[in-house]
Amino acid sequence: MPRPREASPLLSLPGAVPAEAPDEGVAAHYGDLFREQRTLADGRGLVDLSHRGVVTVSGPERLSWLHLLLTQHVTDLAPGHATEALILSANGHIEHALYLVDDGETTWLHTEPGDEEALIAYLESMKFFYRVEVADRTDDYAVVHLPAGSITEAPKDAVVRETPHGRDLFLPRGELETFAAANGPAVGTLALEALRVEAHRPRLGRETDHRTIPHELGWIGTAVHLQKGCYRGQETVARVHNLGKPPRRLVFLHLDGSEVHLPPHGAPVRLAADGAEGRQLGFVTTSARHHELGPIALALVKRNVPVDAPLLVESTAAAQEVVVEP
Repeated sequence: MPRPREASPLLSLPGAVPAEAPDEGVAAHYGDLFREQRTLADGRGLVDLSHRGVVTVSGPERLSWLHLLLTQHVTDLAPGHATEALILSANGHIEHALYLVDDGETTWLHTEPGDEEALIAYLESMKFFYRVEVADRTDDYAVVHLPAGSITEAPKDAVVRETPHGRDLFLPRGELETFAAANGPAVGTLALEALRVEAHRPRLGRETDHRTIPHELGWIGTAVHLQKGCYRGQETVARVHNLGKPPRRLVFLHLDGSEVHLPPHGAPVRLAADGAEGRQLGFVTTSARHHELGPIALALVKRNVPVDAPLLVESTAAAQEVVVEP
């Protein structure tokens, strides 16, 4: 079992409502979900992600060693260049999703909440004679997200991971409250999740289950490099890419806005023509209320579901957009 995480001090801010799984320990929102989404979309505010795991890998052989384990090409990862990577099972199923940056001496990465212990156990088992050191820095550093377009300056002692979607700061945990007070407003995870769904970006544990392969979620090219050397699960990645199609595909759903209820993770997806008793063809992975688009969701459906077919999520009508081509 993952160790219990202390609640973020930002939960003491006015209006803070604690998030539910998998984001326990930080705020879901601070009283106005749509205002918080607009704040992020405008390039302002910050999101407390201090519940996420933080792991570092140091040593002169860290990048060449990580290159052997990850789906991403990292041997020549330049200092300050952000990337993301997966660790797969021998059968090519996704086990870990990592968000990395190297500062020239140490590779920093953050993971899903509670996943750091299993990740570290795997990394330690693969060290052999390589000159690397793996450390759990979750108690020392908090992840803080600044949206794209933010002009907030990162503290000098923070490690910065900059992407097209914004900057992730690895901030000394003791500075979290002071930094938030000076650079707020604080925005909850629900606003960030709504923008993630809008951007069609998968998340481990939401869009994945025990048999998900990277091709199903569009992680080929962003987290999986197809021209790198061997890694665990590569045979499945290459075979599906070169010879076949993944059994499922990620879709983006526009949900009927007249429904008050948002479908939960795992809600069944069917063809609208078959009705609520029809055969299940997939399931909702993440749903959200978006400040402009209304209720939206990501779902994983069978590859052969027609791309123009109206769908039904529980009793809610849904129109699909292609994320992963069938």
